[in-house]
Amino acid sequence: MRQRPYNFSAGPAAMPEAVLQQAAAEMLDWHGSGMSVMEMSHRGKEFVSICEQAEADLRELLAVPPTFKILFMQGGGLAENAIVPMNLAARKPARLMDFIVTGAWSQKSAQEARKYGDATVAASGADTGFTTIPAPATWPLRDGLSYVHLCSNETIHGVEFHELPDLQALGCDAPLVIDFSSHVLSRPVDWSRVGLAFGGAQKNIGPAGVTLVVVREDLLGHALPVCPSAFDYRTVAEHASMYNTPPTYGIYMAGLTFQWLKAQREGALSGVAAMEARNLAKARLLYDCIDGSQLYVNRVDPACRSRMNIPFQLREERLNDAFLAQARAHGLLQLKGHKSVGGMRASLYNAMPLEGVQALVEFMRDFERHHA
Repeated sequence: MRQRPYNFSAGPAAMPEAVLQQAAAEMLDWHGSGMSVMEMSHRGKEFVSICEQAEADLRELLAVPPTFKILFMQGGGLAENAIVPMNLAARKPARLMDFIVTGAWSQKSAQEARKYGDATVAASGADTGFTTIPAPATWPLRDGLSYVHLCSNETIHGVEFHELPDLQALGCDAPLVIDFSSHVLSRPVDWSRVGLAFGGAQKNIGPAGVTLVVVREDLLGHALPVCPSAFDYRTVAEHASMYNTPPTYGIYMAGLTFQWLKAQREGALSGVAAMEARNLAKARLLYDCIDGSQLYVNRVDPACRSRMNIPFQLREERLNDAFLAQARAHGLLQLKGHKSVGGMRASLYNAMPLEGVQALVEFMRDFERHHA
């Protein structure tokens, strides 16, 4: 077993070792300041420089256009299920919001939004057990919508939009809101199709605590009166994410991750493009193992299988406990599936090296040989 196990947790998830090592080295004294980042004033020049660099690096990595604001907030993706409608529902008087439900997280988003307006499920994959995505051409989107919401990668059910829908091509002029919590920075984002993207940091960015919001400027300034000032996107943007005390250490850790990502290379590719190539290779390796097996099964339509979160079941459930115990003994951690769906789940975020997936596949094949 290597020095550190391979952690397949869906979140909080493994972070790049180089990032953890740098944070450890800087823990007591950041760049000669005599302070830990944990001890800094969020308005001091030291932390302001950290935050500004993190924002600039993220804008570069995701090619975020200048017409979008990048906000570092709190509350996680779950809180954004309320914060988004509090900011956007009133864009149109009727407060109409359509949701594409492809799994547990978009389901939660639709339920929460009903507190702030007319939130309707326009299309759902529930009839297939959330193993498919309804074709965008079949979505009966309403006129006069404040926005359309979807979760571009469902962490629990393992469903991913490999291409974001073009709402304009569907005859809809509403902005698209995406929850990209579990695939942010794993692939590029087509900002021409997105009005707002949000995500918790604890999967591909850093420790839990930071919530990333990338919002088009024309969508600011529509908050409902009930919206707390600290959650009003326009207020947060006007104060450069410093209206209230931000999650300073989480932003610092995110910034280190952004710098690590910028340094990644895969052939002629760099940054997010390099990570996408690696993520495709990792996912292909594990899916090929599952599909070629008599013991393991993944029921998600191959056309929308997630690259980040791969759920699978053992056809003989009596072997589940033995599988998990032996996996742990081999240094393969956090493979138990979400309690709502059971089985197993391997999350292959950016910090998971190809070697970790190779080790998992080798173990799975060996386990099957011994339990055939």
